[in-house]
Amino acid sequence: QVQLVESGGGLVQTGGSLRLSCTASGSISNMYVLGWYRQSPGKQRELVAHITSGGSTRYTDSVKGRFTISRDNAKNAVYLQMNSLKPEDTAVYYCNARHTFSARLDYWGQGTQVTVSS
Repeated sequence: QVQLVESGGGLVQTGGSLRLSCTASGSISNMYVLGWYRQSPGKQRELVAHITSGGSTRYTDSVKGRFTISRDNAKNAVYLQMNSLKPEDTAVYYCNARHTFSARLDYWGQGTQVTVSS
């Protein structure tokens, strides 16, 4: 069983920066894609960014050029550097670990709140 714990959320002004961290207890092998999702009130959870073990990344259009995802396989960790934050980035951010070949192996963190004030 894998548990994911996020940290780094908080309140920041428009244009500010935050860095989210997610650490897995239990081994996350290089067969896992690590990602960040977010959900704001009344909206569906959406992918923000994900990264493969080989370092390939994907971002949702609204965060391209502002957010950077990275991972440290040795530390079983994934990070999200968020710059130039906007009020529309306000949401609960969730860490996810998904096995490349098994949908059953899909884990979520508890979420961390990010609030961007205007």
